[in-house]
Amino acid sequence: MAGFDNRNYADIAGSRTQAHEIDAGLRSYMLSVYNYMAIGLAITGVVAYGFFMMAVTQDPGAAVAKLANGTMLTEFGRLLFVSPLKWVVMLAPLGMVFLLSARINKMSVSGAQLSFWVFAALMGASLSSIFLVYTHGSIARVFFITAASFGALSLWGYTTKKDISGWGSFLFMGLIGIIIASLVNLFLQSSALQFAVSVIGVLVFAGLTAYDTQKIKEMYYELDNSDVMGRKAIMGALSLYLDFINLFVMLLSLFGNRD
Repeated sequence: MAGFDNRNYADIAGSRTQAHEIDAGLRSYMLSVYNYMAIGLAITGVVAYGFFMMAVTQDPGAAVAKLANGTMLTEFGRLLFVSPLKWVVMLAPLGMVFLLSARINKMSVSGAQLSFWVFAALMGASLSSIFLVYTHGSIARVFFITAASFGALSLWGYTTKKDISGWGSFLFMGLIGIIIASLVNLFLQSSALQFAVSVIGVLVFAGLTAYDTQKIKEMYYELDNSDVMGRKAIMGALSLYLDFINLFVMLLSLFGNRD
């Protein structure tokens, strides 16, 4: 009888040790995801503000173009915001996302990291125009609102016992609708449609934040080697980065003060 009890205790102890190791591995994996995402956001912010500072001038003699709101642009600013090059800058991050998603399984971890940093920098160049449209104070305020909202939603997605995988198809349809409506509004320039897109976009990307967090958590597998784990962490960071950026842009459209 004593031997039976000892074996039971040994089995329980072994199970607890294995569970502890899995929990530690999962925490390390998720920490990597959030670290990659945070570094990506930092790169985006630095590049966006840096490009803006190089694009504008207070010296009328150095200005080569002037926007409707009176902002004077340097030659770099004219290329970035006025010339046809602006479409290349706008679309480059989208092309980089497709490239990274298609090629990541064939990349080394260092190559995938570099690609993610390049993507974050391209996104920064694309977002630099927000400093022309919105006051710097409102950009900072909306950023912190986004960070707090994102943190709460991601934490819920990580900790909830509810299976929210069923949200995927609904959120994907919402995302497609936002993309189509945004493209249509490039030509219509309707403020009412833009407001509707922003409101729906906040709801969709809030849902995607929780959904993607749970999906990234479930992608963890303790027997993955370091390369596979690293690539998973980078793709997870990319998903959450896109959720954060889009949530920020939608909230900025709703609550940002125009310059």
